[in-house]
Amino acid sequence: MVEINFLCVHKKLRSKRVAPVLIREITRRVNLEGIFQAVYTAGVVLPKPVATCRNMTLQRTMKLYRLPDATKTSGLRPMERKDIKAVQELINNYLKQFSLAPVMDEEEVAHWFLPQDHIIDTFVVENSNGVLTDFLSFYTLPSTVMHHPAHKSLKAAYSFYNVHTETPLLDLMNDALIIAKMKGFDVFNALDLMENKTFLEKLKFGIGDGNLQYYLYNWRCPGMDSEKVGLVLQ
Repeated sequence: MVEINFLCVHKKLRSKRVAPVLIREITRRVNLEGIFQAVYTAGVVLPKPVATCRNMTLQRTMKLYRLPDATKTSGLRPMERKDIKAVQELINNYLKQFSLAPVMDEEEVAHWFLPQDHIIDTFVVENSNGVLTDFLSFYTLPSTVMHHPAHKSLKAAYSFYNVHTETPLLDLMNDALIIAKMKGFDVFNALDLMENKTFLEKLKFGIGDGNLQYYLYNWRCPGMDSEKVGLVLQ
């Protein structure tokens, strides 16, 4: 199945039906590869989404919600290439509980999770026996600030996949916020999918002003609640 991540049309061309032409071309190229299904998201409502996930934005009021200066989870460290197999097992076992989720091989885990500056950050939890028990990840997607005299960009972190077996998810995500702060991010975003609702309110996330619709192309699927979605599209 193909993931559609970005479809960009110049502002001057957005009323000229360019998007359908691009979609048809994507469909043609994918079909040539023998693939006939796709998954994509959109901020607009089209007939018919299989799920709707709300964007959540962290509102950090400095005096009330100041984050600690150091993480608290013992054994937390950046992911390394030697961790690929263990991370693959963790994520595939974890995602079995959701209705819409990927199954990743080692190559995909390496591609999506091995840390790269300004792209993806992944941290694993290694216990005293050298076994990986949990991991957290978030990707970087900066935004341009328009017409501001001082600020030109907003460095935003987006929650990716977070797997817990021994560390409470709340503690894991609190450490994710601390790491993002230490790395100079301005904001940390998360969707209300998977088990994210268990920490969003407690960690002072604010509700975003829009929904992200999930669609499946050429694949019939009943609708589902956001907590049944285990797929994050970058």
